[in-house]
Amino acid sequence: MNACGTSCMGRNRNRVVPLVCAAGLLVSAALALRLGAVRLSFPDIVSGLLGGRDDAAGQILRYVRLPRLLAAVLAGAGLSVSGVIIQTVLANPLASPGIIGVNAGAGLFAAAAMTLLPGSLWAVPASAFLGAFLTVLLVYETARKAGASRMTLILSGVAVSSLMTAGINTLVKLYPDILADMRDFQSGGFTGVTAPLLLPAGLVILLALGLALFFGGELSVLALGEHTAQGLGLPVRAFRLLFLAAAAALAGAAVSFAGLLGFIGLVVPHIARLLLRDGGPRTLIGVSAMMGAAFLLLCDTAARTAFAPNELPVGILTAYFGVPFFLWLLFKGRRRRGD
Repeated sequence: MNACGTSCMGRNRNRVVPLVCAAGLLVSAALALRLGAVRLSFPDIVSGLLGGRDDAAGQILRYVRLPRLLAAVLAGAGLSVSGVIIQTVLANPLASPGIIGVNAGAGLFAAAAMTLLPGSLWAVPASAFLGAFLTVLLVYETARKAGASRMTLILSGVAVSSLMTAGINTLVKLYPDILADMRDFQSGGFTGVTAPLLLPAGLVILLALGLALFFGGELSVLALGEHTAQGLGLPVRAFRLLFLAAAAALAGAAVSFAGLLGFIGLVVPHIARLLLRDGGPRTLIGVSAMMGAAFLLLCDTAARTAFAPNELPVGILTAYFGVPFFLWLLFKGRRRRGD
């Protein structure tokens, strides 16, 4: 096939994949609103959303399923795009917010905020961002000084993640009354999510997504490598900190209401890259956001309905998908290196 044909196929793929992802997100949202202990018809959903019905169906829709839907969309998009940024900035395809301890750091600082400032809506997402940002900087600097290989980064992240998880468990033991819900938090899920709880974290995620899209060109230059990016005139250190802060904001805000959901930031960016092949950074970010939102919506719907009336933590389902995918990436990387 000639170069023109290959290029045209790539452009067509980059047009089709976002449309398919958007359609998949809409279908996932419709299923999330319809399925549950009480099944709602599509006329019920439409009238409940537009007409403000006060019957049981309308209340279930507005106060339970719609907040959960928004929470899953925001968390899935935030964690996925955070994974895109971290993998690009750290030049490591195995990196993700869950793997290198960013989620655990956000969880520790969020638990500390719940303990010290109970009832504050902004304290938890702000503390989660701070914990995520400090964790990603700690892991990056530790790996850089130890040799900066891909496995060194992952092992540093595992060590830091274990330390942060130990801190969470310590707080739970010391303040069992305040942190009674941390068991669910550590599994990850959307039980009890409300609109007031979601609002501050949702704003942070939307702002960070906008920032990532706006500076998508700089992210693609940074992906070329530090020396190449400097040769092209990009202030590498400043943009690396900017992108790591955006990744920390996305992951930290998601953790503040969704708990310690793992592997979404690892799995989704890789699948998006496989589908797009040669898509630009903004396309990759947009597709990853929609795919992550749809994936987490489907996982949450399955967690609510598969074993009804019992409900599984959605983090269990994401781990079932994520662990085999991580092992596949690990062995694939070893085969490429000839280890």
